[in-house]
Amino acid sequence: MAFIVFEGLDGSGKSTLLKKLKTYVEKKGIKAIHTCEPGGSVFGDKLRDILLDTNKDSIPVPRAELLLYQASRAQLVETKIKPALDNNQWVLCDRYSASSLAFQSGARGIKEDLVKWLNSYATQNLEPDLYILLDISTEESEKRRNDRGQKLDRMEQEKSDFHKNVRNTYLSIANSNNTWIILDASLGEKQLWENLLKQLQLKNIFKEK
Repeated sequence: MAFIVFEGLDGSGKSTLLKKLKTYVEKKGIKAIHTCEPGGSVFGDKLRDILLDTNKDSIPVPRAELLLYQASRAQLVETKIKPALDNNQWVLCDRYSASSLAFQSGARGIKEDLVKWLNSYATQNLEPDLYILLDISTEESEKRRNDRGQKLDRMEQEKSDFHKNVRNTYLSIANSNNTWIILDASLGEKQLWENLLKQLQLKNIFKEK
């Protein structure tokens, strides 16, 4: 089994690559679940609607925002992630605790130690086997978000400096931790997929025959 988390700016291609990996491992006979943050559970999905709502009258203050993300995460870990791991399934998650460090600490300015403590409490100290950072520039992220032709959620609507701080925090974490892989998400889908497989082999997540 493996617990792998995909992180990065919105529009970096996390969901696409994650789904491709899920299909790939399932063809190998490996059972896997795909989940995401915020959300991933009935309770969490309700919190997701609150967190991403663009109505100015319902925008949470940074501390409330952090706590809502942690509440969603706690529910996801206990009801989805841990049961799957206990059943020897792979868990592929679109965002996890590093998102709080990047968004709420790096971009909102909440103390890192506090965010780390809340992460530990919400996850019961459950850490992924591997984090995969899909790194793109903030300019490319913005272009991709706009090209979708969909209404942007509250976090996507944040100013450029906010997203730059998120990206810089991600890179700082990833470059100082050997459980992270950094992939250049500006590459084409085929090259990005091939790079992911090579890195997974190097990390001994699985070995190609």
